Amino acid sequence: MDLHLKDKVVVITGGGTGIGKAAAREFLREGARVWVLGRREEVLSQFAREAEAEGYVLGYESCDVTDRKAVEETADRILRETGRLDVWINNAGIAIDKPFLDFTDEDYERIISINQKAVFMGTQIAAERMKRQKSGVILNASSYCAKIPHANGVLYAATKAAVSNMTRSTAAALAPYGIRVCGYIPGMIVTPISESMIGQYKEQFIKDISLRRLGRPEDLAKPLVFLASDAAAYITGIDLEISGGKFAAQNCAMAWKLAEET
Repeated sequence: MDLHLKDKVVVITGGGTGIGKAAAREFLREGARVWVLGRREEVLSQFAREAEAEGYVLGYESCDVTDRKAVEETADRILRETGRLDVWINNAGIAIDKPFLDFTDEDYERIISINQKAVFMGTQIAAERMKRQKSGVILNASSYCAKIPHANGVLYAATKAAVSNMTRSTAAALAPYGIRVCGYIPGMIVTPISESMIGQYKEQFIKDISLRRLGRPEDLAKPLVFLASDAAAYITGIDLEISGGKFAAQNCAMAWKLAEET
């Protein structure tokens, strides 16, 4: 299927590692012009070198996604170079897990700023520029915690629930300008953010996943490319769950046990 993404301009925050990096690679394979944003320039430049070795040109900008002026200046630099902005992915995020009573005001400010405020600002900044061309797609990283929170991730879950609601409301608000807004809900995906926590509870997590395996960043890349493409032109205001069937039933492991017995 031709997704008509050739020469489309795609910006991915938190694009140097994990899900953002996998998505960037997939957009490059589809012929898109891709920029990744992140705090660590050495990580971004290393990714650009990897992409070049694979035959692609990857743009990158070291940028604090919580700094409105920095993000606006970055978006405008990309616009001056390309003349348009087609896809903006609010992928950057952090997770802080600890007992609820141990959270500090500093924890609150940090996680709200990166996981929630940056999505609000990124959406505004992208939409202001997309409305001029009367088209665009914005994708937001939510989390399974937006549906079912976990006890030691109170602030993370709260921010991701906010992102899911923001996705729905901005989808309606921006539709008159030809802009679609969708979210994505990863399941248990092994990324630099989640790796240490997943390692401690791997078997417990797997038993709740219908496909009986943890996810990889690559498992999200093609679905995100699809959501950003014209093939998804009638999809907006939704969260796409990409979780391997997590909690599809009360006891996902039972089907595997029964299959082994027959």
